[in-house]
Amino acid sequence: MSDVSPLIPAGRKVIETYGEMRFQISGTRYDHAVIVLPNTVILWSPCTWSEVTFETFEPLLGQNFADVLLIGCGRKAQLPSKNLRQSLRDAGMVIEPMDTGAACRTYNVLMAEDRRVAAALLPVA
Repeated sequence: MSDVSPLIPAGRKVIETYGEMRFQISGTRYDHAVIVLPNTVILWSPCTWSEVTFETFEPLLGQNFADVLLIGCGRKAQLPSKNLRQSLRDAGMVIEPMDTGAACRTYNVLMAEDRRVAAALLPVA
């Protein structure tokens, strides 16, 4: 039998659970939106999709943090406005919006593959 569980380097942030307005990331519980990078978790200001603006991504602006930014939009995927997509692209961010569950799973897979990934996650109500 072959072990197919990913080997995750020490210190990496793993999203363990999500739901019921919270996240469990590497043993720490967060009761609000978060931005997860392989080495850190940042509290994220929006509570709902309608509050997501270019300014809410300020903690990531000017940083070469990832090749892709997954955006967990809550219970269902949302399409960011054309202006938001363009502003993020102009700031050097490649975004992939999806529902929060898919963003959590995708982040873990890409992070375990040692890819440069980040996830901005809204909680699921």
